[in-house]
Amino acid sequence: MAQIGKRNSLIVLHSTPHGIYLDGGDHGEILLPNRYIPKGTSLGEALDVFIYRDSEDRLVATTEVPLAMVGEFATLEVVSVNRNIGAFLNWGLLKDLLLPFREQADQVYVGDKVVAYIMLDEKTDRIIATTRLNRHLSRERPPFKPAQPVPLLITARTPLGYNAIVAGTHVGLLYHTNIGAPLQVGQRINGFVSAVHPSGKIDLSLDASGYQRVASLTDRILEALKNNGGKLDFDDDSHPEAIRSHFEASKKAFKQALGSLYKQRRIRFTNPGIEILDVREAKDGDWKPSGPEAK
Repeated sequence: MAQIGKRNSLIVLHSTPHGIYLDGGDHGEILLPNRYIPKGTSLGEALDVFIYRDSEDRLVATTEVPLAMVGEFATLEVVSVNRNIGAFLNWGLLKDLLLPFREQADQVYVGDKVVAYIMLDEKTDRIIATTRLNRHLSRERPPFKPAQPVPLLITARTPLGYNAIVAGTHVGLLYHTNIGAPLQVGQRINGFVSAVHPSGKIDLSLDASGYQRVASLTDRILEALKNNGGKLDFDDDSHPEAIRSHFEASKKAFKQALGSLYKQRRIRFTNPGIEILDVREAKDGDWKPSGPEAK
């Protein structure tokens, strides 16, 4: 049976002037309008389609891919507000997604980007959004381990840091002390689990912990040096966002890694920037260190 709000592989049954009909199982025949029919489609063929309801509450199919499906969290933009029913979000389809007033944790306005959960309304069987996120997070004990890499979705700023949805299932906390630059609500970023407390609360970090973090980052810095002729414009004074963008690490971790490389006599500071000292790290042997270190 076709699943509403999901991608489905459905068989083409027959064609009409308005489009082709697909086998929706218990949902009956589902129309795929002409504008979405792939060129060369034939009867009996299986098509990968997304199923939702149109403005007249009929089930329809599309080959377009929404920004999020039922059961997923996503950051979506508010494109309009109807004072009678709620706000509408752009989720990548012709028909915008309703965020009813009753499902708004806080009032939203046109232009806002909100973190929402996509679900089926139990009463109407329509796809709607909600910003009341906690009720849709897992209550099971988190299965994560310390230092485990995890995808994060930033959901709120708090006095302690930022709340984030971890791997789409649980909520965790990124402390301000573990962040080198401000984050944005709705931002997706890769992070690490710092600790899972007996209560089930999850502490997060944007870097792996301890020596493992420094070691892997030093390798990335050396690789970047090799690929750039032995020199880089990055150093202790580089902007945190530039470091995050280039090395996917906080400024604190980056400075620790530079300190480790400096103590190992692998780099020197050129003010600004850094330079590799170990000729073996030079790319293809075509770069040689200069200055006193070369002697």
